[in-house]
Amino acid sequence: MAKVGFLFPGQGAQYVGMAGELCKQLPAARRWFDHAADVLGYDLLQVCVEGPKERLDSTVISQPALYVASLAALEKLKQDDPAALESCIAAAGLSLGEYTALTFAGAFGFEEGLRLVQQRGEAMQAAADARAGTMISILLLAQPQLQALCEEVNAAGVGLVRIANFLCPGNLVISGDTAACEEVERRATAAGAKTVRLAVAGAFHTPLMQSAVDQLRHALEQIRVQPLRVPVYANVTAKAYSGPEEVQQTLGRQVVEPVLWEPSIRAMLDAGVQRFYEIGPGRVLTGLLKRIHRSTECSHVPA
Repeated sequence: MAKVGFLFPGQGAQYVGMAGELCKQLPAARRWFDHAADVLGYDLLQVCVEGPKERLDSTVISQPALYVASLAALEKLKQDDPAALESCIAAAGLSLGEYTALTFAGAFGFEEGLRLVQQRGEAMQAAADARAGTMISILLLAQPQLQALCEEVNAAGVGLVRIANFLCPGNLVISGDTAACEEVERRATAAGAKTVRLAVAGAFHTPLMQSAVDQLRHALEQIRVQPLRVPVYANVTAKAYSGPEEVQQTLGRQVVEPVLWEPSIRAMLDAGVQRFYEIGPGRVLTGLLKRIHRSTECSHVPA
């Protein structure tokens, strides 16, 4: 069988109704949500299935929801195609999805990962509440041109703005103070770009999230990270973690540093991955892969 890479989605992939049919059909998937309800103290599956959308989209709910839903989808793959797991040589997750990838790889258990994700969501929400921000996808604009626009706006004193996600050719995401992002958006549109506002609560993956880092690092220090069974590629380095110590040192940086998704995918391809599985809600990562390396197949395992 071809050498396989697993990809796990991040915040924004959630939708009302997710995981409902999966949990009806597969008891192993439902058990993850039952366990999550015991840990979190509320019925996460009910929120996933019934919403309301505003609650599911909140950072403190969407992050645990995507983590659990993606691991539930993994149970479907285990049932239908166990050979895929045996052939997996690499894993990665987009932002929040990196925690799912690390749980799959055995860095920490389900409950430890869920508590980390819960604390991550709470810390990021608190940072967002303290200083309003936003994220905007900038399409069809070259990276150097967008970088120049960000530097111009930063120099003008409008606020802080950074390129926060390097997703694929022609798809970059800016993040920062709302006014600064809107000014970059205006200039990018004038230069021929298309833009899409993201449904997130704040300026993720920028220094505006710095207040969340200490809380995350403290949470990471409370657990013992285990050796990884499968290499996991870190968002902030686009390289496979060298071991448990690096996971603890690096994972907290993720909320204030850019997501190097395209470089991560290219590194996985260079490592020998021949096909991918996107595991969890949505098909965002499949679409990005087609822009990065069109000939590489990606199968979707939905939640």
